[in-house]
Order: sequence, then C-alpha cells, then structure tokens
Amino acid sequence: MTGRISDLSKARILVTNDDGVNAAGIGVLLEIAQGLSDDVWIVAPEVEQSGAGHSLTLRRPLRMIKRAERRYSVDGTPTDSVLMAIGHLLRDHRPELVLSGVNRGGNLGEDLTYSGTVAAAMEGVLMGVPSIALSLLFKNGGRPDWDTPRTYAPEIIRRLADVGWPDGVLINVNFPSGDPKAVKGTQVVGLGRRKIGDHLVERRDPRGVPYYWIGPMRDEAPNQPDTDLAAVMNGYTAITPVHLDLTDRPTVGTLKTVFD
Repeated sequence: MTGRISDLSKARILVTNDDGVNAAGIGVLLEIAQGLSDDVWIVAPEVEQSGAGHSLTLRRPLRMIKRAERRYSVDGTPTDSVLMAIGHLLRDHRPELVLSGVNRGGNLGEDLTYSGTVAAAMEGVLMGVPSIALSLLFKNGGRPDWDTPRTYAPEIIRRLADVGWPDGVLINVNFPSGDPKAVKGTQVVGLGRRKIGDHLVERRDPRGVPYYWIGPMRDEAPNQPDTDLAAVMNGYTAITPVHLDLTDRPTVGTLKTVFD
C-alpha cells in the first residue's frame, strides 16, 4: 500500500492542477494542503490546460518560473508540471503525496480520459507517489462554491492517507454542486458512462470561413447506480479508485485462444 502516509503533518505535498497556477481552485487546494502539512509546494501549468489529458510537451523545451517561495509555474501541460516537480525540482526530497485540483468542474466517467487534473495525478502515480485528483461540480452559468472542498476535502485526504491504497492506483474525488451544508456524505463508487464533447457547434468568422466549438459538458446523470455520476447528482461526494492498468483480462484470455 503506497498510499498510506503515517504522519501527514510531516509529509511533503505537491499541489498541481490543469486550470493554471493562478486559478481559484489551486488557491483553495493550497489552503487545504497547508492545513495538513507545513511542507507544501505548488508546481502547475502557466496557463489553463483543461482537456490536455495525459499529454507531454516533446517538440520544444520547457521553462519553469519561480513565482514565490515554493510556488512554480511550467509553460506546459499538467503532466509536464508533475514530471518537472518530481523529476527535477524536488528530486532530492520527493513529495509523499500529490494533490491535483481543485478542478473547476467535475471529472466523471469518461471525462477522466480528457482531464488534465486526473492526468497530473496519473503522472504522480507513475512516478511512484500516491496521488489524489479533486474536482468540484457547478451548474452551467453558476459559480463554484469553493466552501464545499474547503469543508470536506481535509478529512477525506486524511482518511485516505491513513488507510492507503495500492500501487498503480489514483484516487479521483468529485464534490457535488450546491450548498456545502447540503452534501449528504461520501460514497465510494465506480466510474459511470457519459460521453462528453459530442455536440459540435458551427460558427462562421467575418470572412465566412466555418469554425467549430466542442459543445458543453453534459449535466444529466444516467440511471447508473453505484457510479460517480449518480453519487454527485444525488448530493454525495464521489470517491473512485482508478487503476492505471487498462488491460481487459477476460479479453486477453479469449484472444490467447486465437493467437497462441
């Protein structure tokens, strides 16, 4: 169990995100982390990288800028930021925990494959550091209520660090939208199924040339009990362990009968 941290108050915590180093959510996560430990570092993308997924910058050099004590930005992706932090900046004293977020918007179901927030946690796991991604839902046209993660994230992180989780697994946490007082509790659930980005909006520029917007996230929660989608839509914080091994074992067995 690599996720278990015996004394969180003495742990080095790396904070990152995909909304950018100046985003409101990373400020909230910094507050949360500093309430858990005195050794907290921020290394995050210079600008917003939402939807970057687990991408690396390979065709140009990266630059890391010190913005304040223990606060750095990287002109690349969330994955670049974690790689630079663990592999370079903090290589002589690696973090014991990576916290990514708090993302402005949920990362649910298939969102995970696009999410830079989750990808940053994924990179932490691949580098051998227990990692948690945190996201906050809010209604389209509304504002995120950051008091929800402020209220509930510290205890969730403490309990996760105390129990631990296996190698190759990241923890994905999604807080429901609305008043923090209305949160009903937590549910440990699997991923739901909900395809995003399938609504394309066509527009034309002043010269009549078409361009396109990928449409908004879906708000609906399919009827999928015991999933992250159902949990948050019913007012619960969803906690989902996500394994990085994407192998489908039953199909391996089936294909072996054909190819071996």
